[in-house]
Amino acid sequence: MAAELNGAIKEVRLGTPEVMAAFSAMAEAATRAGTLDAKTKELIALAIAVAIRCDGCVAFHAKAAVKQGATRDEVMETMGMALYMGAGPSLMYAAQAVEAFDQFADDRA
Repeated sequence: MAAELNGAIKEVRLGTPEVMAAFSAMAEAATRAGTLDAKTKELIALAIAVAIRCDGCVAFHAKAAVKQGATRDEVMETMGMALYMGAGPSLMYAAQAVEAFDQFADDRA
């Protein structure tokens, strides 16, 4: 899904360059390591993606969590928090998030 969305996101970036530049700057500032490290921030983003049921966000943040060195155990604990915050519908997205994490982790191996 992440790969499929890249082309569409590029079109939005080209069509709204000022907005996307601002969004990119916000994303960079939000994900930059500070008191929380980048891995923790990606796990938070993955949990939020599950809780708000954003398919594309799940894909992008599962991939980013792998890149930041998250473990499957960390993802599972994060999914527990997402389930707590998002109730039953988040269970379906948690399953998708774990599946996406596993796929990206397998690609890295």
